[in-house]
Amino acid sequence: MEQRTEYPRPQFRREEWLPLNGEWQFAYDDEDAGLKRGYDAGRTEFPLRIHVPFTYQYAASGIGDPFRHERVWYRRTFTPRRDRRALLCFNGSDYNTDVWVNGKHAISHTGGYTPFSADVTELLSDGENVIVVRCFDPFDPTYPRGKQSWTGERFGCWYLPNTGIWQSVWIDYFKDDCIGEYLLLPDFDECSVSGEIVALRGLADEAEIEVSFGGEEAGRARLCLEGGRADYRIRLLNGAIGDHAWTPEHPNLFEAKFRLYRKGICVDEALTRFGLRKICVEGDRILLNNEPFYQRLILDQGYWAESGATPPSAAALRKDIELAMAMGFNGARKHQKWEDPYFYYYAEELGFVTWCEMPSAYRFCADEMQKLIREWSEIVSAARNFTSVLCYVPLNESWGTKEIAGNADQQNFARALYYLTKAFDGSRLVSTNDGWECPAQTDVIGIHDYAYDGSLFGEKYRKENYDTLIPQGRRLMCENNRYGGQPVLLTEFGGIALMSDTVGGNWGYNDGAASVEEFYTRYGNLLRAIRKQGEFKGFCYTQLTDVQQEVNGLLFADRTPKFELAKIKSLTEGSQERI
Repeated sequence: MEQRTEYPRPQFRREEWLPLNGEWQFAYDDEDAGLKRGYDAGRTEFPLRIHVPFTYQYAASGIGDPFRHERVWYRRTFTPRRDRRALLCFNGSDYNTDVWVNGKHAISHTGGYTPFSADVTELLSDGENVIVVRCFDPFDPTYPRGKQSWTGERFGCWYLPNTGIWQSVWIDYFKDDCIGEYLLLPDFDECSVSGEIVALRGLADEAEIEVSFGGEEAGRARLCLEGGRADYRIRLLNGAIGDHAWTPEHPNLFEAKFRLYRKGICVDEALTRFGLRKICVEGDRILLNNEPFYQRLILDQGYWAESGATPPSAAALRKDIELAMAMGFNGARKHQKWEDPYFYYYAEELGFVTWCEMPSAYRFCADEMQKLIREWSEIVSAARNFTSVLCYVPLNESWGTKEIAGNADQQNFARALYYLTKAFDGSRLVSTNDGWECPAQTDVIGIHDYAYDGSLFGEKYRKENYDTLIPQGRRLMCENNRYGGQPVLLTEFGGIALMSDTVGGNWGYNDGAASVEEFYTRYGNLLRAIRKQGEFKGFCYTQLTDVQQEVNGLLFADRTPKFELAKIKSLTEGSQERI
């Protein structure tokens, strides 16, 4: 397995940085004795070696131990620059993470999927320094886990977990101050971009945002910072959108440089990019840039055989998108996972739309609600800067809210997640509980139906039926909630496996196809039934790849196609979309 050496955060890139991926020392701590033994001081050598950012459960880490270890430790040395300040950054570490630098505590972070960072300049010394990381990832169903098993074993559609550091680690360098947070939201109708910029240390007194398109300046603003922050709005291209909009067919991107100044001297600069586009609902239609937009999505769980939830490389993420596009899909519902940022980076570059989904917890209680709210807030705060993201999914199939159909507390929680999401980002759509048991507070309704052939779709999915409809053993709308005319998409269906793959506990939905030709027939029949139904505003097929015991992918786990890509493309796209 090659080391992840690319700059880890492509949408907000600094030029001066130090990669910290690669070999680290590693230790299990099943007795929870590491602190007593002084592991945090950094003087203790650990017995194992692990390749970060891959987790111990998978072969890419160099360990490949499938057994349960809830507490793990990491250690490595590094030599930093001393003429700059140092921002230690993690893209993801599961679940409770503590970091020490030279024996001094640097940061604690809670949450398995979101990035975090700390200015560690004052903890550094000349020459060799040591960083120690402790991760605690309990097998507790109140924790947001997504598709990671909480039993210690694979079962159903839940997989071998990823414990500890599972995304890239690095150090960004800056001068007196740096940009700690930023927001960048395009306004298609006004041909502008707006947001906020926040200085990490509060020492910078000015900020500048410079926007360009194709190397030509498109807009600029110089701002005074008050309390280390400032709001901005920049009119682009003198208000003339022309052919600069972002669409899947023409994924045009603007570049934006953010700079901080202190007493006239530039102390930090970062580069990002964005597309000028709009997603909205008008009646029962979904509009992209004020035009009807039909979504042909693929369910993408983001797992690899050798590395689990960690992509083996940035190129692997681009390959997944290119393969999906070669099969006629124009987007993906990234399922139960906030992905490595390179996924969204390549998606916006290639013109591939994405849905952002909260990894589920599985036991409703106050602890679960608090954990979900905290981590979902962080996910949305990151996702709202990514052009490809069009829709948020806070809940999936009532996981973690299994009594939501009639339980007022769980319905109120779902409503709270809807309004929280809209408060963080009102520019995108929300599917509040995708699959079934929807509250009235949702922008779109996603239905999951693994019917064998779809012959009943036309009769079953009529708007007059939605208030009493039971798509797959669960009612579509929560009790005392009525369908409000929202756009409806079939956001999970199919899941057809080849019968030859369903051995040794492997499975797909319904009966497996006896041959490749039978698969084409069944897949084509489902797609024709969806188009004939006429009211769906898009679909999401299950799924892109095989994942461990779930073998209903269009690709094998190693991304080898099971079928002719061109044949799948012709069936996926069909002769005419109904919008």
